[in-house]
Amino acid sequence: MTGLVISDLRLRIGQADILNGVSLGILGGEITGLAGESGSGKTMTGLVLCGLQPAGAVVTGRVEFTDSDRSIPNLLALQPREFNRLRGRRIAMVAQDPVASLHPMLTIGTQLTDHVRHHLRLSKQQATARAVELLERVQVPTPETALRRYPHQFSGGQLQRIAIAIAIACEPAVLIADEPTTALDVTVQAGILRLLRELRDDLGLAIILISHDLGVMSAIADTIAVMRYGTVIEQGSRQQVIQQPQTEYARELIAALPQVPPPGITTDAGGQPHPDAQPHPDAQPHPGVQPHPGNHPHSTRTGA
Repeated sequence: MTGLVISDLRLRIGQADILNGVSLGILGGEITGLAGESGSGKTMTGLVLCGLQPAGAVVTGRVEFTDSDRSIPNLLALQPREFNRLRGRRIAMVAQDPVASLHPMLTIGTQLTDHVRHHLRLSKQQATARAVELLERVQVPTPETALRRYPHQFSGGQLQRIAIAIAIACEPAVLIADEPTTALDVTVQAGILRLLRELRDDLGLAIILISHDLGVMSAIADTIAVMRYGTVIEQGSRQQVIQQPQTEYARELIAALPQVPPPGITTDAGGQPHPDAQPHPDAQPHPGVQPHPGNHPHSTRTGA
């Protein structure tokens, strides 16, 4: 089975303990949510899994990686050069801010084709065809034209789709999505969540969804792990964690959710998200959201 098994993962920077024994299983074909407040260790866990921990950090523990054709007993024991070959090829990450993760002076086509040519050894023509295919896959309009454009010429939602296209370009086994919807309005959020679910289903990806928003988790995650102070304090199925939280901290996070469903989510008679709720293709803004030019789906600032 493709995925990751994280055992007693710890990270220290100087005298500060950032991760304190994270243990977690990430399975292929599932979306695992990492939830918690800022500073809980969610993003740092994702960075360690990509071998991108801060310089000088001391990391211990074990991360077993299983692919369709191989198994690596412990990613943490890999040399930097070995991790470089793995990162982007079999383990990929989508950063929270696509504007910061994309080079402003390079076209989208250059950033997509350089990536696949490096890892897959494709010719320029093959890489261009692959880039068009990827942009079509993530529903970026007119992909041939999009390849010639620069990041500043796209909306926030389109940039996030492009960042996802780059992440899945080499057909990774594990995709880490760090707060992929935080900077987007609710209608665009629904589209990104729908895309992640489609990628999970179509490609069999093991997806780690990092978010402080349990409302988003209730819409898309198969399992949820709640983090605090650098460790996992609760984990279980989406239904278990959302409807029957076992820790006071998880109950507080759920109690803090607004009394409206996340974008596109159906609710039961009591107004709670349905256990099998999924983003609906015709998702609408939350009740009370007033129309605004910046919230329009075709807005150059926040459109999908």
